[in-house]
Amino acid sequence: MSETPELLPAPAVASEIFGERLPLAEAYHRSLATDGSIRGFIGPREVPRLWDRHILNCAVIGEAMPHGVRVADVGSGAGLPGIPLAIARPDLDITLIEPLLKRSVYLQEVVDLLGLPNVTVIRGRAEEKQVRAALGEGVDIVTSRAVAPLGKLAGWSLPLVRKGGEMIAMKGSSVTEELERDAVQIRKAGGGEAEIRTVGAELLEEPTTVIRIPRVH
Repeated sequence: MSETPELLPAPAVASEIFGERLPLAEAYHRSLATDGSIRGFIGPREVPRLWDRHILNCAVIGEAMPHGVRVADVGSGAGLPGIPLAIARPDLDITLIEPLLKRSVYLQEVVDLLGLPNVTVIRGRAEEKQVRAALGEGVDIVTSRAVAPLGKLAGWSLPLVRKGGEMIAMKGSSVTEELERDAVQIRKAGGGEAEIRTVGAELLEEPTTVIRIPRVH
């Protein structure tokens, strides 16, 4: 019997990224490929590409984060990048923020399944008062992946960040154009000088591109 895409084994590099926590990453992969796909959180065409295009490229953004910081993941969806990041970096305190009930329910199920004490799930939108209140004086870093154009994303993310913290957004090849187009919105949101960098270059065939924007006011 041939192996199905849902049961594709973890690539060798996954053990370098997750170390002894690889079984947790494998359990998350299994959940996305089966339950996540059935419930419509992951498209069927993405199932065979879950490791490379979703789980591993999200986990490596931890390269851009110092030890022990508080992180909020805006628009978590099925848990990307927050869950892989939490598995790879158990030192981080991560809050997953997701407005849709069915997705927030799934996120809590995954957190319970994997036993991730460093992860909290909040149902809501980043701009809502109760979400901001739950985060107190602000987190150190806000992450996101494929949520919104950069200007709008900065308006949602930077108010959740303490002054001196930053947003780290996963973006594609058009990030430079987005930065130029949305510069005014970013400044209005409190953003400072942005840095575009790649992470995972020594591990992945296609490194992940992120943009870092500090909150300066």
